[in-house]
Amino acid sequence: MPSSQSEWDAKHRLTAEASASEPASIVRELLPILPSGPALDIACGSGRHTLLLAARGQHVTAVDWSGAALGILETRAWSVGVPVRRILSLDRAARSSHGGVALMQADLERVQIPERSYDLILCIQYLQRSLFPQIPGALRPGGVLLFETYTRAQLDFTGGPRNPAHLLESGELREAFPQLGVLFYRELRAGQGIASLLARKPGQKG
Repeated sequence: MPSSQSEWDAKHRLTAEASASEPASIVRELLPILPSGPALDIACGSGRHTLLLAARGQHVTAVDWSGAALGILETRAWSVGVPVRRILSLDRAARSSHGGVALMQADLERVQIPERSYDLILCIQYLQRSLFPQIPGALRPGGVLLFETYTRAQLDFTGGPRNPAHLLESGELREAFPQLGVLFYRELRAGQGIASLLARKPGQKG
């Protein structure tokens, strides 16, 4: 897994030249039951999930460290008629009730996610444990978290991150958000080692 902004930029440029990345299968499969209110896409990359959500009229705030990735996402959004704008603060974007995409370039190690702001938070193929305490508070009552990334089992397969710091321990993701109720959880060792979590914050949507 890249460790610097320039390495992430290079990775996303190569991906864009090859082809548009397909959404993760779990996002496609669960899309019909995911909340359609304001969403946050953490480490959005070039926008494979951001655009999938925005296509159904959902407002999505997309955050990534890579300026190259956000540039690709911005171009793709305009090309399919999705309104897009750049933001400097998550607070203002979180108050928007309109569709479209808000892009924010930020070091995720320093991001503060506004509380009770999102009906849906996505975090796919990215692991930053320091964000774990913020995520439940950032969800509105009844909001949903969809999280999927690599486990240490990935070391038995090719590709993916090799640094153990970027890999989940077995069972770690299931226990990472005790404030949320687990709706679905699985760990796979089929060509890759991944863990997937769908969890909901208690309470009724306002």
